[in-house]
Order: sequence, then C-alpha cells, then structure tokens
Amino acid sequence: MRAPIFTVLTVITLACVAWTWLWSGAWFLVGLMVVLWGIGLYDITQRRHAILRNFPLLGHFRYLFELIRPEIQQYFVESDKDGKPFHREQRSVIYQRAKGELDTLPFGTQADVYANGYEWIAHSLNAKHPSHEIPRVMIGAETCQQPYSASLLNVSAMSYGSLSSHAVLALNTGAARGGFAHNTGEGGVSPYHQKPGGDLIWQVGTGYFGCRADDGGFSAERFKETAAQSQVKMIEVKLSQGAKPGHGGILPASKVTEEIAAIRGVPMGKDVLSPPAHSAFDSPRSLLLWIEELRRLSGGKPIGIKLCVGKPEEFMSLCMAMRAMGSQPDFISVDGGEGGTGAAPLEFSNSVGMPLNEGLVFVHNCLVGFGLRERTKIIASGKISTGFDMACKIALGADLCYSARAMMMAVGCIQARRCNANDCPAGVATQIPGLVQGLDVEDKAKRTERYHRETVESLLELVGAAGLDRPSEITPEHIMRRVDERQVLNYFQIYPFIERGALISDPVPAAYEDAWRRASSAHFGPEETALMAARRMG
Repeated sequence: MRAPIFTVLTVITLACVAWTWLWSGAWFLVGLMVVLWGIGLYDITQRRHAILRNFPLLGHFRYLFELIRPEIQQYFVESDKDGKPFHREQRSVIYQRAKGELDTLPFGTQADVYANGYEWIAHSLNAKHPSHEIPRVMIGAETCQQPYSASLLNVSAMSYGSLSSHAVLALNTGAARGGFAHNTGEGGVSPYHQKPGGDLIWQVGTGYFGCRADDGGFSAERFKETAAQSQVKMIEVKLSQGAKPGHGGILPASKVTEEIAAIRGVPMGKDVLSPPAHSAFDSPRSLLLWIEELRRLSGGKPIGIKLCVGKPEEFMSLCMAMRAMGSQPDFISVDGGEGGTGAAPLEFSNSVGMPLNEGLVFVHNCLVGFGLRERTKIIASGKISTGFDMACKIALGADLCYSARAMMMAVGCIQARRCNANDCPAGVATQIPGLVQGLDVEDKAKRTERYHRETVESLLELVGAAGLDRPSEITPEHIMRRVDERQVLNYFQIYPFIERGALISDPVPAAYEDAWRRASSAHFGPEETALMAARRMG
C-alpha cells in the first residue's frame, strides 16, 4: 500500500508546486504539501511501525484514535468461556515490554478486586530476591538420545502461511537470541524457520506437511529427512487445536502462494483443509506405537502430542494404554478451548473444547493417577501473556508454557482480526508482499526477545514474592480466586486434584469414576462408542 499512497502524495505535491508557481503564488499550500510529503517519506523509511510503513500519513490516524480509545478495547474485555476477562491492560504491558518501555502502572490495582473471578498470588512475609538464573525444563531425559532443555516460555504453534515470512523470521530470530523454542505450527518447516537458527518444535498435524506422502498420508522417509535437521529439537503431533478442536486446520486459498504450496505439497487455488483426524493411527495403542516409531526415525528426539481435551474417557484411554505398554509421549501440550487461530468456524471457536484450566488439571490428574507424571512434561497453551498467567498454569500442573497471541503482538499485531482475509495491515498475518515488507524483521526480532525475557523475569519476581526459590515450587494453594462476594478459595479448593496412583487403585475418585468406567486402552472414537453401548446393555 505504501508505494501507491506515497506516489499519489508525490504527484499531488508536484502538481501544487507547479500550479502555485505558474498561477497563484499560494506558497502556503506548497509548504503544507511539502510537510505532508516529508512525513510520508519518514513513514516509509522508519522501521519501528509497520502500520506507518504500509500506510504512510493514513497510519497516523490509527495512533490518534488510539489516544482517545484503543481500537481493540472491547475485544480485550470480552470474557473467555470460563468467565475470566482478558483485560486491555495486558495488551499494553505486552507492547511496553516488547518495545522496552516502562511497563509499570500508576494508581495501583487496575482490576476490580471484588469481582467474581479476580485472581492473585499469595505473597509471603518472608519474600526473597528473584533468582537471576533462568530455570529450564529438561524434556525426554529418560527416553531420548537427544533430550531438550526448554525455556519456561516458548512461541506457540503458528505456521508459515497463516503468518507472513517476515513475522516467522522475526519470531525465530528472537527465539535464537533469547534461547527459547519456536513451534512451527502444522504448516511444516519453512526456509524462514531455518534461516535465523532458532530452536524449533516441529508440529506434525493431520495434513502431514513436511512429511506428506503423495497420497496425503504419512511418509516415514520425508519425516526422517525433516526431523534430522539440527534446529528441530522436538516433534509435536497435533491431535486437536483449542480454537477448532475436531475440525482440522484451515488455510484460505488467498494465502496459498506458490512457495507455500510447494512447502506443504498442496495445489494452488484451493483452501488447504487438514483432515479432522490422523490416518497414521486409530487407537491409543497404535498412537503410542507410532510415537515410538517417530522417536526412532528422528534419532532419539523428544516426541509429544498436542490436544484440547474433549471426551475425558478418550484421554483416560490413552493413559491406560501408556500404563499397559510402558510407553508414553515425552510431553503433552494442553491447548484450551479459548485458544486463538487465524481462521475457524464460529461454532468451533466459541462452543467446542475444554477451557485450559480444566484441561490442565484433568491431564495432570490422569498422569498422576496412573503413575505416569514423572516421565511426561506438560506444556500449557491458551491466552498466556504475563508472568502471572504462567504462574497460574504452573500451579495447575504445567511445567512450561506456550504463547501465541502475545508473541504476535510483540512482532506488531494490532488485533485487527483480518488474519483470515489476508490483508493484515501490520504485515503479520498476510501473504500480500506490499504489506509483508512493512514488517521490519530486525526491529520485531528485538521486541520478541525482549518480551520473552521480561515476561519470564516477571514470573521469577512473583516466585520470590511468594517466598519460593523456583517456579516449580508453585502449588495450587498459592493462587487465590474470588468465587463470590464473600468467599475466596485457592486452586486446591476449587479443582479436584488427586493422589498419585489413585486411578490404578480401588476406589477410583468419584469425579473420575464415570470416565474411568468408559475408558479402554484398545479403543477411542467411534469404536469406543460401540463398546460403551455394549457395556450399558449388560
């Protein structure tokens, strides 16, 4: 957009100069146009603001309106499915941290502390100085030849195609500098993931992009080739996504370039619709066998799964199979139903999938109850943007976290919500070259690295304020929530945590008994439905 706008501005300016010189002598008009032309020239040459680079002069109106009322204020006060609001102050903190600006707030608490759902961490009178040593989490130590030491906060799954090449470059450059991992999303490993050299978590979805056979199924040879890349530190098998669980990925045809089509192995001119389920396995046992095969093909790298919890008995079936076979994934990424995406049907986005808090507790409890928790790490994903968000998820059972929305904002996303239309004004979620070029990779890489560092440091400050030495010491008792006008409970009182081995002894905890009775290590999905019907009959 910037070339046409600036060209028109230049033509108008020259026309005014000629008209004034020949006829009117109104030099004030010439002066005005020269000033506007100078502002436009500055806009297209500066590198901090993609909106101004893409829309010289016009982009200033966006910042003017933001001074009066943030353009996404209404979006950020909408509630998640679990009723917890995502306040606009979080958006401001993300931008301020990414830009290296002051991220403190005046006049104290901005939230309504007496509102239902308000949460806080219980501080200690014996508070400690925050640790200067950034902790990491080792994944695959017992099962893998190439275990991975992961950061507490990493870039969540966002594929090239959904995001622009410059956005991917900025995210991966920031990850390389900051020592954290970048999940590729299900679109495969692109040159823009590879060039900066940042650690990658390669996501394998139902479309098998990057390991796709000619018939659309899984290719072991192509998987082995991609997994062998030194940048690929872990492989994540996506079973479902919080924003559209049970649906499969969507990449609109307008965003499918020749390069993206070649990377994914799909035709041009059509929407890329991933199948709703995998073809490489059809039961808990065959999934675990496939995970073992992927670990072997990758040369011993950690293999995990990503899911949004749906039917409780299906995940419990997987845990039963883990227990029976003595095999389990190295990590499980739990996505919440409130997770974001570039394109999803309204019904799936708003009305399918368990929210993250409940999903985390359930997955953690199942692993604990079956005696599987020690070998499998849990990654939390879904609207995580601050150190306090991370503390809450760790309290509920997570070992580390993903962030997508906040990382997008760190590279310049203004939540215009045009991801699916391919005309993102900030150049983040578009494949239009003129808009992509407006996003300066170097500037946004610095912002990504800075946002990550300061957010993790904010978590460590909260840990010290609670009188703890490290994030892994956060327990459910540390996080408090107002549940009504007169009552405050901690997470341990709100959520049904169970004891180790509780699901392999009698009696099974009442909250899990029904799912336990429905579960089977041999089946899930339609076959299990028939099995459940047979059980009911007799």
